[in-house]
Amino acid sequence: MNHTDLKTRENILLAGKEEFLKKGFHHASLRNIVKSAGVTTGAFYGYYKNKEALFDALVQEQKQHFLYCFEKAQRDFANLPPQQQPENMGEISGSCMLNLLEYMYENMESFQLLLCCAEGTKHSGFLDTLVEIEVAGTHQFMNVLKQMGHPIKEIDLQLEHMLISGMFGAFFETVIHNMPKERAVHYIKELKEFYMAGWQKILGL
Repeated sequence: MNHTDLKTRENILLAGKEEFLKKGFHHASLRNIVKSAGVTTGAFYGYYKNKEALFDALVQEQKQHFLYCFEKAQRDFANLPPQQQPENMGEISGSCMLNLLEYMYENMESFQLLLCCAEGTKHSGFLDTLVEIEVAGTHQFMNVLKQMGHPIKEIDLQLEHMLISGMFGAFFETVIHNMPKERAVHYIKELKEFYMAGWQKILGL
């Protein structure tokens, strides 16, 4: 791709990002995007198949990196020897969330698009995917505790879903509201302590 093509793609991405952030994917106008980018609609289709393909280009890489890191943290915890898991409860995931917070702040607008503007795209289920991963990891940990003879309490599935959804909702508030990074780091550390204590209470640990 030559310099002109690269510059044109950059202009389209910038115009798309501004339009999506302002109106959300569903209400964003392709006509406005191509006008702001200084290209024709025909030229736009030489770079992107449609409006959703443009949105993908703005969020897909960041979304996949986030999911990869989050799933890796789940695997790292599950691969600990069973007797080490209770004492490390929350440590690996807490470190992961701080690292992911750093990554989100490095890619703030992509995550604002993903979290606030993705309705109508395949990315609108991002939060649900994270909740499903966390639920599966929680159940796996509970099974390990049972196998070790810990008398843990059974948790209502609907309550579990609410708690985990609330955790991610609180985590993403930092980006949604463009919170200063230093304050966000403090809040995430506090959030970890809050949820650790809550889960220990609920599970009877």
